[in-house]
Amino acid sequence: MYCGECAGVCPRNLIEVREISLNFNEEECKDCQICLQVCPVKALEKKE
Repeated sequence: MYCGECAGVCPRNLIEVREISLNFNEEECKDCQICLQVCPVKALEKKE
């Protein structure tokens, strides 16, 4: 499910919703984890 909720809350606009995937700029991410908190289906996970 790619609803776009995460893209809408990313303070740095690093998430782009595509038709069947998400494009995420990991290099620019500051690890605020807001996207993880708002995902209704827990589709995202933090890389260790």
